[in-house]
Amino acid sequence: MKVFVAGPRAVSVLNKQVKERLSNIINNNFTVLVGDANGVDKQVQKFLHSVNYRNVKVYATNGRARNNIGQWEVEKVNVEPTKKGFDYYAAKDIEMAKDADYGFMIWNGQSKGTLNNMINLAKLNKKVLVYFIPAKQFYTVKDVGDIRMMIDTGNPPISTKLHELMRASEQLKLF
Repeated sequence: MKVFVAGPRAVSVLNKQVKERLSNIINNNFTVLVGDANGVDKQVQKFLHSVNYRNVKVYATNGRARNNIGQWEVEKVNVEPTKKGFDYYAAKDIEMAKDADYGFMIWNGQSKGTLNNMINLAKLNKKVLVYFIPAKQFYTVKDVGDIRMMIDTGNPPISTKLHELMRASEQLKLF
């Protein structure tokens, strides 16, 4: 089983609940597919390295990993030189979504990239476990409707803002 683990660059600490879920992945010897960005990617790498977990692949745009703390295998994702910004770095997320059997996303309710990953995994009929930071709770996402239900759990002004982000991200989805 391959698990795509990701989250926002703005999140620089993994809480106890997230680490427990990562430990479950380790105990099952699942392959962790992780990106090379700062934030959640880097914190997941630090945690996996701290327990000497080797069953990890780091996905890097054009093979140049910005972070590879455990010196794991690097999966090179070729990106056309014409792609810039979000599209440039999101290309590796698309490959991880395709290669994964399951997703584990840590989401702060603000990151378009993490939301995009959830949508892409759902559209590929792959389940996603989401740790939704604003609710301090886990949700299982099987389809886009589940994402909508998850974001309705907050207070109304935040839910309205998240629905706007959701509409924008559905338009951003990359395949």
